[in-house]
Amino acid sequence: MFHKEGQKIILITFFLLSTIIVLAHFYVGISWVKTAVQIAALLILVAILQFFRNPKRVATKNFDEILAPVDGKVVVIEEVEENEYFKDKRLQVSIFMSPVNVHVTRYPASGQIRFSKYHPGKYLVAWHPKSSEENERTTVVINTPKFGDILYRQIAGAMARRIVNYAEVGESVVQGEDAGFIKFGSRVDLFLPLNSIITVKLNQKVKGAKTCIATIPKKDED
Repeated sequence: MFHKEGQKIILITFFLLSTIIVLAHFYVGISWVKTAVQIAALLILVAILQFFRNPKRVATKNFDEILAPVDGKVVVIEEVEENEYFKDKRLQVSIFMSPVNVHVTRYPASGQIRFSKYHPGKYLVAWHPKSSEENERTTVVINTPKFGDILYRQIAGAMARRIVNYAEVGESVVQGEDAGFIKFGSRVDLFLPLNSIITVKLNQKVKGAKTCIATIPKKDED
């Protein structure tokens, strides 16, 4: 199953590469060159298809857990000052996506969208310390029943050139459902309340809508 954001690119790529394969068959006389061109075209097509794959995932919805919004590796866990929306200290968990990861963004929690904003910007590499503030990005805040307001930020990287964000202010969203897509990109930051219990570790690989990123303290359940 492929994501809808990749349908146009997949079709265009398929027709272009099919044309190259056919032309190579009829017009390239050197056998090994012909074979190399055709294999290269097929590999490019496979790479595009795997990039836009959208595996079906059903999240076990839980108000007490924040789930990973994307597939990737945890590269940051720290207390920071969040200056765009909260303007106070939050726990930041950042997930880096390599080109081979699924690039679908999924809602990390159920709730109501309080804030959704697109920012044009630079294309620094995703692990650059200033990428969260200077790169092209979208910021979304969800008001949740247990955690209150949480924020996630899609960040473009050196390869990314388009961020797709479905979140609209006022709408109710469901944990695990599609929230957007980062085309050829690269990182998502979560900003959570300081009392959140982080359940992942640095360099841990996570799966969107499956891996628990944080839980609520037990004392808050009473």
